[in-house]
Amino acid sequence: MGADTAAAQLAALTADRVDHRFKGLPPDAAGLTVGELAAQRRNLFTDGFTTPVLALSAERLTHNLELMETYAARHGLAFAPHGKTSMAPQLFWKQIEHGAWGITLAMPHQVRVAREFGIDRIFLANELVDAAALRWIAAELAEDPDFRFICYVDSVRGVELMDAALRGTPRPLDVVVELAAGEGARTGIRTEAECAEVADAVAATGTLRLVGVAGYEGEVPQADPERVHAWLHRLTALAADFDKAGRFAGLDEIVVSAGGSAWFDAVADVFARIPELSLPILKLLRSGAYVSHDDGHYRKITPFTRIPQEGALHPAFRLWSQVVSRPSPEQAFTNAGKRDAAYDLDLPIAQVVRRDGAERPATGIAVTGLSDQHSWLRTTAEADLQVGDWLGMGLSHPCTSFDKWQLIPLVEADGTVVDYVRTFF
Repeated sequence: MGADTAAAQLAALTADRVDHRFKGLPPDAAGLTVGELAAQRRNLFTDGFTTPVLALSAERLTHNLELMETYAARHGLAFAPHGKTSMAPQLFWKQIEHGAWGITLAMPHQVRVAREFGIDRIFLANELVDAAALRWIAAELAEDPDFRFICYVDSVRGVELMDAALRGTPRPLDVVVELAAGEGARTGIRTEAECAEVADAVAATGTLRLVGVAGYEGEVPQADPERVHAWLHRLTALAADFDKAGRFAGLDEIVVSAGGSAWFDAVADVFARIPELSLPILKLLRSGAYVSHDDGHYRKITPFTRIPQEGALHPAFRLWSQVVSRPSPEQAFTNAGKRDAAYDLDLPIAQVVRRDGAERPATGIAVTGLSDQHSWLRTTAEADLQVGDWLGMGLSHPCTSFDKWQLIPLVEADGTVVDYVRTFF
């Protein structure tokens, strides 16, 4: 598969017709292909786009891609960004073009999307015990010798289910033992002794191959630098213990993987101290929210706030909505709601007001709630806001921003739309 498949499938996206499926796009563009509309380089504010409309900054997207490429290279990390953030194959390939080893995913249907667009290296940061999905992945492995797939295991029972589904397949499926982030955390094995039992179960099959260890430090209970570092040291020590016991014999490399978007500085620090093992180590970082970043949750916790000398990510999303009601001097409503804006962690943040082609800060305006199709605004005496004004809002948690929009305009700073990003959720 690979680049040729990707080129063909990405080209097919540009041949799709613009119609009622895609929110915010100009009604007079109906019938054009996505490629034809992109070639027109319309302006988001003056060329027929309707509100609400989500815009992705072209300049900020490029900045974030380049920053994480540089960061991973500087710290000797392979990078498999979590694609479930965007589920946008165009962005998968932009990440690969910026040095990514492959793409991390979480669910079998996400793997199907990635494979459809030629992604050859996939890390599934989840357990996989669904027999139908396992058989499909086994068929992909059998048909494509260049396809590399790795997933978690965290129980003997899970290993048994995987083995039963995969018997008779020609290529073993690569797995990593998932070490839990602590008692009461999410998935993963709680103790090193149990990790060894699961590793033994993997070794007893002919269908699975143990290639390393992994986990997610973002689930460490009451996470702080000390606790996260301590868990990461447990993870790397587990890799060293497995290697000493000969569990990785016959491999070309040992996979050690961690890294969400909150503690990748700790991952870089601890992974730099992994002692020499019997084989080269693939130090695989999986942070994914960086691609668009945000104005809320991740902006507060990004490691770059702790290590500013490494650079800074830029929020790349802005949701534009329009004031449709101003019932009192203290209240206003725009036409974007829960169907349009991420709200699971933080409410949108009023940033700018646009009227008659001019933008100004959204002084005295705060988003206090969301209905299905409305944003509730509280306004003070400082707020200069009228029905018909456009309100630009920053969003929190990119993972639940991408999934509300199937086709997202990629917009330059002057409002020129240069491309459209297709998502698959």
